[in-house]
Amino acid sequence: MSVLRADGTAPASEHDGRLALDRLADRHDPVEVVLFDVLEVGSDGDDVRRPHRHDYHELIWTRAGSGRHLLDNRTVPVVPGTITVIGRGQVHVFERAEGVAGAAVRFGDELLHEGALDRTDPSWLFAGCGGWAVAVPESSQAPLEAMIATLAAESAGPLDPRSADLQRHLLSVLLLWIERWYDGEHTERRDGDDAGLALYRRFSHLLERDFAAHHDAAHYADELALPQAALSHALSQVAGKPTKELITARVMLEAVRLLRFTDRTIGEIAYATGFADPLYFSRAFKRHTGEPPTLFRDRARGAQPAA
Repeated sequence: MSVLRADGTAPASEHDGRLALDRLADRHDPVEVVLFDVLEVGSDGDDVRRPHRHDYHELIWTRAGSGRHLLDNRTVPVVPGTITVIGRGQVHVFERAEGVAGAAVRFGDELLHEGALDRTDPSWLFAGCGGWAVAVPESSQAPLEAMIATLAAESAGPLDPRSADLQRHLLSVLLLWIERWYDGEHTERRDGDDAGLALYRRFSHLLERDFAAHHDAAHYADELALPQAALSHALSQVAGKPTKELITARVMLEAVRLLRFTDRTIGEIAYATGFADPLYFSRAFKRHTGEPPTLFRDRARGAQPAA
């Protein structure tokens, strides 16, 4: 994200080819909160950063303002009254922001799978195929801001034996609220514990873990103890795509990220996304995107393809 830290410095980062990897400022502090009142990006060349991959999860609360940001390979408008959920490993940057006010809440994987959070398992929100923009009901915006302010104050204070637990529980409340708002917006009057949505959440978590190692739908059906046809039908009802298409989309999303934002070779990207043969990877990528990886990379970086 192109928001400076509270002390005016840029986020800690390192480079993987062309891609900067942003890390939390203090790896010992489980949560980092950045409050911003007037964020201006791009209009006068101020605070412009290159796209970067997150080594943390991020919640971006937008109270007011306009603009656009790049999330993986998509340009997404900045919409007041929303929380954008960005998962660890996704690529993000503000391309333009005008009068944007709100906050960014950043945290690591460990807060999704520890203690009380195991009960709700909100990790599906941060699956690589996500990048949800969740509308916050107007009646909930003041409580949301109060919770973020409380979390900011707690994370800014000196660490003590209770700090991590307090931050974890405050974050848990935020994630539960986001799940409630997401359910209300996307399930069309389904109950929050709808079996299809619950299955999709379990599948999303499994897919994020295994997408590079397993491209076959049978693996996910076996892991979820369902017949392949039943799993595919259930996922189609909730996500609009069958199992195989969701797997392929996640694999190719990773390929797009690596092609656009790193200098890894086609062979290295093929291996990183689970292909033993770079030629087979190139053919699969072309089937999915309509162009071969080298041409996609050139176009994504603004290079003119050879005549």
